[in-house]
Amino acid sequence: MKINLFQSLEKHGYSAGVISIKHLDSVKENIESNHRKGLFDEEFYQERLIGFTFNPPKSLVETRSVIVIAVRQPQIRLIFTWKGKRIPVIVPPTYLHWQDTDKQAEKTLQETLEAEGYRVVKAFLPNKPLAVYSGLARYGRNNITYVSGMGSFHRLVAFYSDLPWDGNWQELRMMERCQNCQVCVLYCPSSAISTERFLLRAERCIVFQNEKPGNIPFPRWLESSWHNCLVGCMHCQRVCPENRDFLEWIEDGMEFSSEETMFLLSGTPLYKFSVETIKKLEKSDLLDLIDLFPRNLQALLEGIK
Repeated sequence: MKINLFQSLEKHGYSAGVISIKHLDSVKENIESNHRKGLFDEEFYQERLIGFTFNPPKSLVETRSVIVIAVRQPQIRLIFTWKGKRIPVIVPPTYLHWQDTDKQAEKTLQETLEAEGYRVVKAFLPNKPLAVYSGLARYGRNNITYVSGMGSFHRLVAFYSDLPWDGNWQELRMMERCQNCQVCVLYCPSSAISTERFLLRAERCIVFQNEKPGNIPFPRWLESSWHNCLVGCMHCQRVCPENRDFLEWIEDGMEFSSEETMFLLSGTPLYKFSVETIKKLEKSDLLDLIDLFPRNLQALLEGIK
């Protein structure tokens, strides 16, 4: 079943890793242990690490494993017209069309397993450590996961399953290549990545700051010139040698006129947008990010020289 599972998912362009449900307590304890040691900024911990559901779903009679799937995803290039210029703006992998991505991954996994009588239920778990524990991924010094054949250009999605599993369990560790490489440390403008410790200083990470609700201002130490994406950040991923083969994978998204750009920057209520613009936002899967535009896009454009 192990070979059939992986081969079937590979035919659909996915990679997967599996851990036994008995290891889930260790995953939770690793997070709590780091918190007790003071290795997490408290604000980051409260916002990002306390909402996971480690209890197996009641809809499965017996939960035996957790399956993590990696889905290849590109960067998306949007165009905004600003001050008479067409400005390309990148959205990193994982942010757009994630609901459709997760649903398709679940459908494919379920179809693969149901022939053998097994089921899956989507899980809300810390996907990055799960992927590394399972052997699916490896950590970079930047705390981002890297998957063979995908680099960091992927989305991770996890599922509970009643599939029996006694397979691999890898300890959390950094890629060997990172041991003698500090390029991400040098190119991270906010000094979130350090050689003194493995864990990212998340409170200094641009990603943590620009994923917040749009009504929360950026901290004063975050310079406009550091912004490089509509949301998220690509500084460390662009310079990482592990991503060399994937950097040019950029797909073109929608283009927004000068008027549309001004509406987005001004925080104009959505009901005042034209039907055409709303359709653009829907097709681009940007509606969930609409409240970020006035802050994030403004900062990004201000940093352009």
